[in-house]
Amino acid sequence: MRYYMLNKPSGVVTAVSDSKDKTVMDCFPKELREGLFPVGRLDKDTEGLLLITDDGDFTFRMLRPEFGITKRYFFRAFGEITEEKTKNLEEGGTLYGNGEAARPAFLEEISLSTVEQDLEHIPEKIRAHCAKNPKGKTFSAVITVTEGKRHEVKLLLKSIGCRIFYLQRLSMGKFVLDPVLRPGEFREFTPEETGFAEEYRKIFIKL
Repeated sequence: MRYYMLNKPSGVVTAVSDSKDKTVMDCFPKELREGLFPVGRLDKDTEGLLLITDDGDFTFRMLRPEFGITKRYFFRAFGEITEEKTKNLEEGGTLYGNGEAARPAFLEEISLSTVEQDLEHIPEKIRAHCAKNPKGKTFSAVITVTEGKRHEVKLLLKSIGCRIFYLQRLSMGKFVLDPVLRPGEFREFTPEETGFAEEYRKIFIKL
């Protein structure tokens, strides 16, 4: 089995191949790509930790919601965060726009800011428009979720009246993004991480 950690860059799609866009597999040399696939999905504009492997059993157990694999993301968002909104996330609710039930999510490391202070982090295509309201409220935080539904983090924040403009996955289970990896760079699992992969496979097989 082969296992890699990739720091996914923004602007590439999470797929083995795509007829229009560059994919995460384009971050790998051709001689390594055969048989590999991403563990789950990150949106095109989302950065951060993505596991790449040829191990289907490991992938299945990392992605199934009943196994409760914790995922942590750092984000920046437009809007105001309050204790009530934080409590709503912690109690669970529904995802914005589709009515699906959401498991509890937890915020930490909350930092309040403004559009003016966050301007360099706002996507270039909307930066000029946002700059017209420099005192508009923004904030950043780390959010922990356990489901991994499509667009989950963005929809959770939207459900409390906030809109994410930067999103980066920090961890997935015991796997933590290596700070040495720059966007687009990858490396093989360390012996410890390979042990984590085997641990997940064995534990979940018994469930």
